[in-house]
Amino acid sequence: MNQSEEILALKNVSKRFPGVLALDNVSFSLRRGEAHALCGENGAGKSTLMKVMSGVYQADEGELVYKGKTCRFTCSVDAEAAGIAIIHQELNLIPHLSVAENIFLAREPVRGFFIDRKKMRADAQALLDRLKLRIDPRQLVKDLSCAQQQMVEIAKALSLNTEVLIMDEPTSSLTESETVQLFEIINEIKRNGVSIVYISHRLEEMAHIIDRVTILRDGKYVCTDAFADTTLDAIVARMVGRTLDEKFPERVSVPTDQVLLSVKDLYRKDVFGPLSFDLRRGEILGFSGLMGAGRTEVARAIFGADPLTSGAIYLGDEAITVDSPIDAIDHGIAYLSEDRKTHGLAIRMSVASNLTLTNVSGLSNRFGFIDFAREEAVAKKYIAALGIKTPTSRQIAKNLSGGNQQKIVISKWLYRESKIIFFDEPTRGIDVGAKFAIYQLLDKLASEGIGVVMITSELPEIMGMTDRVAVFHEGRISGIVNTRESSQEEIMHLASGRTAGAGSSAGAGTHHQAVH
Repeated sequence: MNQSEEILALKNVSKRFPGVLALDNVSFSLRRGEAHALCGENGAGKSTLMKVMSGVYQADEGELVYKGKTCRFTCSVDAEAAGIAIIHQELNLIPHLSVAENIFLAREPVRGFFIDRKKMRADAQALLDRLKLRIDPRQLVKDLSCAQQQMVEIAKALSLNTEVLIMDEPTSSLTESETVQLFEIINEIKRNGVSIVYISHRLEEMAHIIDRVTILRDGKYVCTDAFADTTLDAIVARMVGRTLDEKFPERVSVPTDQVLLSVKDLYRKDVFGPLSFDLRRGEILGFSGLMGAGRTEVARAIFGADPLTSGAIYLGDEAITVDSPIDAIDHGIAYLSEDRKTHGLAIRMSVASNLTLTNVSGLSNRFGFIDFAREEAVAKKYIAALGIKTPTSRQIAKNLSGGNQQKIVISKWLYRESKIIFFDEPTRGIDVGAKFAIYQLLDKLASEGIGVVMITSELPEIMGMTDRVAVFHEGRISGIVNTRESSQEEIMHLASGRTAGAGSSAGAGTHHQAVH
C-alpha cells in the first residue's frame, strides 16, 4: 500500500445556501490508509465539506477527484457505490432489526425468492470478526450499547467495500474505554488501506489516530499540517483566528446564601435516591458523575418529564407539585436536554418560531392569532442579546451551527422568564470558541439571579465553571463539595463510590457536605 497515494481530493470547492456561503474556494486531499482530521469551529464548513464528499450535496464550483478521476455524485448512493461511506453523529440504524439485517439492509443475499438469512448472518459474522467485535449478528440493535452500535455502523460501511470512511463526532456518546476500542478498530482498518476523514471537537483524542489535520474557518481553507508537526494550541488558535489564553471566563456571578431551589429526599424507584440538595442565588451548581449515575434522570424528574416516587421540591420556602413539564414551566423551571436537536429544537422551524415556542400566548392577539410583527421584535431582541449568528430570524434552525442552536434553546427559556435552568451537557458537540460564549452566558444568567445547574461529563468544565458540585454515584449523591476547595481526583473518588484516601480532601474540611 502506497500511503502517499492520493485517493480523494476536493479542489477549489464552493457551496452556497440561501444567505450563506458555506464553503468558499476550499481544497482538501486524502491519502490512502491515512486518518485525516477536519477541524474548525461550528459553522466553519466541516459538515458541508463532508456532505460534498459523500454525495449528499453537490458543489456549486470546483471539482471532486476520486481515484484519479473527476466525479460528481448526485446522491449518497452514488458515493457508496464508488466506495465512499459516511457515519453521521446520529447513527442511521433501525433499532428493531438485528445486527445482520442492519448491515445488509436493502442488500440482503437471496436464494430464489427468499432472503438467505444463514448467509447474511455468516457474512455479518465475518465482518464483525474482522473488526474483532464480540457481537452476535442475531442480536437486535436496540439492545446494544452506543459504542456497539457505532461498531455496527463501521461494519455496515465496510460491507460496501468502502475505501473512504467519513466519521462525524464518533466518540461524542462513548465512554473512555469504548473510545479506546474504537481507536483500535480505526487503526486496524487504516492498516487495511481504508482512508478516514475524522471530525471531532475532542482535539486531545487525535494523537491516537490522526496523521494529518486540515483546518477550516468561516467556510475557508486555513492550512493542512502533519499532526506530528503541530500542537493542540496551534490547532485551536488557527480554528478561532486568535489565541485562547483562557478556556473559561472570569466569573462575574457571586453566590449568596439565598436558596432558590431545594429538593428533599427525592426518590424514583429503581432509578435514583433518596437524595437532597439546594441551589443558591448567584451560584452555578454542577452535577458530576460517571455515565448512568443518575444526573440526567434527577433533572428530568424535577422538570416533570419522568415521575417521582416520593420527595419534595421547594422554590424558596414554597413547596410545589410538579407532575408534568407544563407544571415545571409554570413554576419557572426549565430543562435543556443534552440532545438539543431531538428535544430542544423544532429543527425545521425558523429561528424566530423556536425562540418564542415556549410562550406563544404572549405573541397572540385577542383572537388567538400570532402577531408576527411582535414575534419578529422578540426574535431580534434575543438574537442581539445572545449574539446568535443567523442571516435572518427566518433562517431554519437546522442550518445554524451547534453553538447558535444552543443559544436559541437558551433564549426560548429566557423569553419564558424561567427562574431555574438545568443545562444538560450544554457544550456537547460545540467547538472551543463557541464553548467560551456559552460559559459566559451561564455566568451572566447566574449573576442576574437565575438558578443554574450544569450537568457535564467534562471535569475541566466542572472545575472551571461551578461553585459547588453534587457528585452522583449509582443514583445517589455521594458528596457535595465546594469546587475551589476540591480537586478532579476527589470528584473522581466520589463518582466511583470510593472514600477519598490520602491526598484527597474529602471529609477533611468543611467544604464536603454530608448528603442523604
